[in-house]
Amino acid sequence: MGTSTTDRGTHILLIGTNEGQTRQMEFDLREAGYHPVVASSAKVGMAMATESPPALIVVDRLLGGESGLALCQTLRSQGIKAPIVLLMAKESLEDRVACLECGADDYFLKPYRAEAFLKMVQLYLQASPGETENLRFGDLTLDIENRHALRGDRLIELTMKEFELLKYLMEHPREVLPREQILENVWGYDFVGESNVIEVYVRYLRLKIDGEDDKRLIQTVRGVGYVLRES
Repeated sequence: MGTSTTDRGTHILLIGTNEGQTRQMEFDLREAGYHPVVASSAKVGMAMATESPPALIVVDRLLGGESGLALCQTLRSQGIKAPIVLLMAKESLEDRVACLECGADDYFLKPYRAEAFLKMVQLYLQASPGETENLRFGDLTLDIENRHALRGDRLIELTMKEFELLKYLMEHPREVLPREQILENVWGYDFVGESNVIEVYVRYLRLKIDGEDDKRLIQTVRGVGYVLRES
């Protein structure tokens, strides 16, 4: 694989109890030029994430007798800001909501498929084009460098996928964006699954950026998509 978009020094933490699966992922990542390390339990994974912060964390939802969802919540509560990808066996609405609620940025559906998985990893770890100028819309500011938002003086922490979605909306203010266009530009890889995943992310983004006295900025255009506007 070429080196144009792959950081050869990238540290990726794989947390899973399925040894065959994690070892295959480790092998594929190493072959692609990444630096993966494997943790076989939530406790070991938590310690490794704290001691040597990775650029990306991959967590199997099924961790033997432990919960991958609970581990994601613990990682976030301990201040780990690296993107987290959750390995899941199915993607019902409830599963997608659980993924977001635990603090994961995205999910990858089993069975493991090397090509699709490496595409997702590349998406999260490809070099940033070096943008530093903040985006503003009304009283909402998106801090590009630190990947968080401000609504007035209220700090809003964002997962990477929430950040990318809000960034895309703020780059196209007052423009009605079809759902398919958002999927193509925000998710970026060959999307598998129902496109209503956007609704789930928009819901949680609204919960974060809209306070009790704030105007709703992300408007739904029924049957089409979404638009960022003040009324």
